[in-house]
Amino acid sequence: MSANKIVHAAVAVLIREDDMVLLGNRPAGKPWAGWWEFPGGKIEDGEAPVEALQRELNEELGVQATESYPWLVRTFDYPEKTVKLNFFIVRAWQGEPVGREGQQLSWQNPTGLTVDPMLPANTPILSALSLPPVYAITNLQEMGEASFFRALLLQLEKGLKLIQVREKQLSSDALVTFAHKVLALARPFGARVLMNADLDDVIKAGADGIHLNSIALMGLSEKPDGLIVAASCHNPQEMVKATELNLDFVALSPVLPTRSHPEVEGMGWETFSNLKKDYPLPVYALGGMQYSELQNAWHAGAHGIAMQRAVWE
Repeated sequence: MSANKIVHAAVAVLIREDDMVLLGNRPAGKPWAGWWEFPGGKIEDGEAPVEALQRELNEELGVQATESYPWLVRTFDYPEKTVKLNFFIVRAWQGEPVGREGQQLSWQNPTGLTVDPMLPANTPILSALSLPPVYAITNLQEMGEASFFRALLLQLEKGLKLIQVREKQLSSDALVTFAHKVLALARPFGARVLMNADLDDVIKAGADGIHLNSIALMGLSEKPDGLIVAASCHNPQEMVKATELNLDFVALSPVLPTRSHPEVEGMGWETFSNLKKDYPLPVYALGGMQYSELQNAWHAGAHGIAMQRAVWE
């Protein structure tokens, strides 16, 4: 990190129902004029980030957030300053956004921008936004193959976009064969498939990524190239390690008691929120999750929820 003074800012990611996000073009006369960014600005002394968010939305766009959630906190070094960006996901607002500072606005698909250049600090946010709110974990062992693949097809048809193949009972060859079948179903729907497996098996199966357990995470020295890389975390040390490796996302657990381990007390949403505070990577809440917990997860700063059982029911 540079020796520059840190400027704290609140940044709004307005997301429409069609998943398009709002970008603004920095007007002439401002630093980095002509570059595209998410709306937001400096947090004033004595101002809470969420208060700064509302003020900036009003000043820049003439809208008021009615549904907003804390999301990522990322620090970025510009030549002239260091900024600590508090990103909020804004899913509902009053008013229609207009460029009140003379800036051009554009609704964009985060996975395929048609505007550029993008402000450097905002670029990593686009890949995080490509992650869906639900991360499904396979449950072949409990369901059996026929039931599982019926449920998988149904969820893909409903819009499921991210799947982890996790079947510890299978041999290496059987796991690769199973992953091939999951991939064959998922590909036509544009869903991405990660494997909780050895890197060799992930490559052999042609999966989109690898999901590391916490032991593999702590033993990793370098992020594998060309793959989505995620990890399971249960404590601050593991979360720090995931950040150091610049992984794509993590799953933090257990949040609530689970059916498989009802005797294990989950950390609860308050502890989850505290662990997630100031964290730069997207975090999925895992453990005892149901679709009904998604709002609680968002309020606690999660990107979404990960489920192994409820998602297939």
